[in-house]
Amino acid sequence: MSFFELLENTPKIFGFFGIFLFICTVAAFIFNFGFKFRIIGATIFSLLLSLSSWAFIQSYNERVVIEDAKYLPIVYDNGFDLIIAKAEDNFPEESIKPTLEQLSENLRKGSRSGANVKIKIRKLEKISAGISKPVVIGEIQKNVQMN
Repeated sequence: MSFFELLENTPKIFGFFGIFLFICTVAAFIFNFGFKFRIIGATIFSLLLSLSSWAFIQSYNERVVIEDAKYLPIVYDNGFDLIIAKAEDNFPEESIKPTLEQLSENLRKGSRSGANVKIKIRKLEKISAGISKPVVIGEIQKNVQMN
């Protein structure tokens, strides 16, 4: 079983286990077993694991990988409408557009209050010893409204 299959099945597994423990809890109270209060905790915990693993699946999304795109670290993100990624000096010109598309596709829908987000790639151009200025080599705008 792969990781993603296991991830999809965990809410069911913990849910069925929680239902089984709930039935055991009811039986423990009917027959007045001594472990009835301990099994309540296990039942609640397994049902909580089922709900939390379901919530994780709902929030999980895989990263989009586009051919010829390079990984760039994000150096600035104001959380609303501007993201800046840093490119090295030897960043290839043909990778600018795919990298911008990859960065924009990996933004979550509905985030950032539905703003039009500008994504920029910049590199530092050396002016003199110890002094450099940022130069934008690529820019894309994406609307992240919920569909």
